[in-house]
Amino acid sequence: MSSLPTIIIVLAFYCVIVTLFILGLAIQRAKNRRAKEEFNKSEVRYLIALEGATEGLWDWEISSDRVIFSNRFSESLGYSPGEMSGTMGSFRKRLHPEDAEKTWAAIQRHLQERVPFNIECRLRIKAGEYLWFLTRAQAIWDAEGKAASMSGWIQNINARKQAELSLVTALSEIRVLKDQLESERIYLQEEIKSEYNHENIIGQSDELKYVLYKVEQIARTDSTVLLLGETGTGKELVARAIHSLSLRKDRALVKINCATLPSNLIESELFGHEKGAYTGAHSRQLGRFEVANGATLFLDEIGELPLELQPKLLGVIQDGEFARLGSTKTIKVDVRIIAATNRNLEEEVKKGRFREDLWFRLNVFPITVPPLRDRLSDVPFLADFYVNKISKRLGKPILSIPTSIMDELRNYNWPGNVRELENVLERAVINSSGSKLHLVDELKRSNKDLTTTQRTLDDVEREYIIRVLEQTNWNVSGRNGAAEILGLNRSTLRARMQKLGIHRP
Repeated sequence: MSSLPTIIIVLAFYCVIVTLFILGLAIQRAKNRRAKEEFNKSEVRYLIALEGATEGLWDWEISSDRVIFSNRFSESLGYSPGEMSGTMGSFRKRLHPEDAEKTWAAIQRHLQERVPFNIECRLRIKAGEYLWFLTRAQAIWDAEGKAASMSGWIQNINARKQAELSLVTALSEIRVLKDQLESERIYLQEEIKSEYNHENIIGQSDELKYVLYKVEQIARTDSTVLLLGETGTGKELVARAIHSLSLRKDRALVKINCATLPSNLIESELFGHEKGAYTGAHSRQLGRFEVANGATLFLDEIGELPLELQPKLLGVIQDGEFARLGSTKTIKVDVRIIAATNRNLEEEVKKGRFREDLWFRLNVFPITVPPLRDRLSDVPFLADFYVNKISKRLGKPILSIPTSIMDELRNYNWPGNVRELENVLERAVINSSGSKLHLVDELKRSNKDLTTTQRTLDDVEREYIIRVLEQTNWNVSGRNGAAEILGLNRSTLRARMQKLGIHRP
């Protein structure tokens, strides 16, 4: 009988334990239910807040790859609320191809290394174009240090980026202009060191007047000019006269002598080079074509240009494009070409030393500068000019040129042309002890010279008519034709041509 109360006590104890356990489970379930309800309410509030946000907000649940975009975010890309697909994959597809890899790499660094995520990228909007956005985000990590979610915002910065890109372009253009102006400054400093014969063309002969007439005809166009004539006739002065009367006169006339540079340096001088383009190229250098952009380039002694460089020159004249040595970047320029040569380029073409297509490109408007022996009436004007100039430079006042000396100067054949005349006069000034010029050189004419000066009137007339016809491309009649220039009726000119045996080649 004594064991019965014990059993009852034990049963009662177990009943209490079970009751308490059941009660505890009920309480826990109630707490979990309330927590879940609170969580659901919180998530709903979060979604409502996200959708109503005034900024472009987004939230990425990493485990499910679900992305929630705010209404403002969708509108920034041109979509209606809820129209955008809510996955990270679709978001990545909207990134510009140039930005996709670096943007995803930045996200991964943030998730793995907790590096702050702050990046500018381009996103494709509904209309199809790309706009610039700034996006910042912050991840949330769980207790194990694993990223659970990532939230951020975007801001449209397209206007600012476009302004920046425009500024970069403007700065790039400024750098190009700065380089061009610096190269032009250096070029002009070098030009100042050299001394030209004179600033203006001196003389009053008919031959010289005809040259100046042709200069006035062509100066205000952008046509290519080819100056023909012997060495020392003043072709550079004619080139300067054309440039000074042109619409490009406010810029310097840029020149290069193709005969004075080694063949391996002419290309660099003409077209420039990049740093390291060849041994000794320690820095980038602009060529004469870039320096002359918008101006005039005078290619002196063009007949000496190496055959292997002629195609590249032809390309610039035809298309206005070239590339520096050591570069593949095409540079466009607007350059007016004036070329000069003492060679017969037509003969050079026949001998295979000059490209025929380049010859045609250069021979648009040829002007032949006459030798000094064909305009001896200009010698007194030139002599006065040079004596005055040289005497001032040397500090030796020469007040007069005796008639006998002037006659000697006028009767000499001048195979070296104006350049020879200047040299003869400089030696004369140096050796003159008084105010009168004393000639040092003994100016003798050779038999060949005498024969030349004793030509018949028909020979002289024939030569002059042929020269005028060549200048007019053998156009006898019409405006600026040979008949008009010579002051003859076209039928009269044709009759003279027939009498003198002049035929177009």
